[in-house]
Amino acid sequence: MQERTKSSAGIDWAKDEHALCVVEEAGGRKIFEGRFDHRERGLTKLCRSLVEMGVERVAIERPEGVLVERLLECGIVVLAIHPNQLKASRPRFRASGSRSKSDSFDAFCLAELARTDHHRFRALVPDSDETKALKVLTRAREDLVAIRVASANRLRAELEAFWAGAASLFSEIDSSISLAFLERYPSPKDAARLGEKRLSGFLTKKGYSGGRSARELLGRIRKAPKGRAGKAETEARREAVLGLVGTLRVLAERIKHLEDEIAKALRAHPDGEIFLSLFRSPNSTLTAASLVAQIGHCRERYPTNEALAAAAGMSPVAVESGKRKVASFRRACDKRLRRAFATLSESTRQHHPWAEDVYRRARGRGCDHAHAIRILGRAWVRVIFRMWQDGLPYDPERHGGFERLRSGEGLPQGV
Repeated sequence: MQERTKSSAGIDWAKDEHALCVVEEAGGRKIFEGRFDHRERGLTKLCRSLVEMGVERVAIERPEGVLVERLLECGIVVLAIHPNQLKASRPRFRASGSRSKSDSFDAFCLAELARTDHHRFRALVPDSDETKALKVLTRAREDLVAIRVASANRLRAELEAFWAGAASLFSEIDSSISLAFLERYPSPKDAARLGEKRLSGFLTKKGYSGGRSARELLGRIRKAPKGRAGKAETEARREAVLGLVGTLRVLAERIKHLEDEIAKALRAHPDGEIFLSLFRSPNSTLTAASLVAQIGHCRERYPTNEALAAAAGMSPVAVESGKRKVASFRRACDKRLRRAFATLSESTRQHHPWAEDVYRRARGRGCDHAHAIRILGRAWVRVIFRMWQDGLPYDPERHGGFERLRSGEGLPQGV
């Protein structure tokens, strides 16, 4: 029986159709080239073809999605290639360089990268079901928060165009008390008979706790500049305000529901307690959930703390040319993971003596706030990496930097 030839493949994916190229592992001879629809029948045929042709690894320009999951399900090694890496490789195979682009040629370039340079790329390891659930929930909340911020900005712009007093009445335009006020008084006409007594009753009924009296708030409305919108424009803007208020109410409700689900999913995750131990309050679940979702459960994904720091954007990029050696800001990284580490650093510098010391010394060396936060984030990476690898929650007694600071400053054991 003839032995099956080993081969590598490249897939140039698209929304509707995927281009496939398969090359021999030994000589690089192209043995197959074709296209497959992004439908169940097409994906099934694609995966079956790869298995029948003895494909050991596949290079593709994305690290997740239905197609990637199907490839991993077949037991094929999947290499996620960054689009910039593919662009830089095109001149290796065609004299016209990166300008010469087609789906079939990109599939061939990816197949060659999988064949000749596979040792330079990290093979994808599928996340656990618990990690995928956390990733979906945290990203959905992040997207809804972005929509809420945009809607709040739009609401403020509408109010400033014809009723500036309502825009500056409360500290947050999308707070529950502000939305309740705008729902009751969406235009100056609706608030024409609003007096101190009526406003005081409204604030009491809604449980206002902002510390401002009805007289002070009413003064803000009266001191604000009055718009000159006509009757038709005022009515139109009134409807726009009501629409945005309704949208923000729904968004706030769904965001709160997602936050509750994130807390449940985090505590059900095998690594949840490890990351929750970094925070003083047991209710601080959002940043911990983001860390778990982006780092994942696979310990082989980040073999060293340097690899984790680079992925999180907490370490600089070394730039060296001749006698010039500088450290540059790392732009290519996991932006969500960077934000999670930055939030952790910003939070802990307020109450953790070691974190405050690292931040203060960085500022003392002339670093700006953002740079000092990254320096503190890099220090937290070392701690979190050790916790994650050992599967142990944060313990100040095992934190060497904190112990040295505590012994040097004579801090009590409880600090």
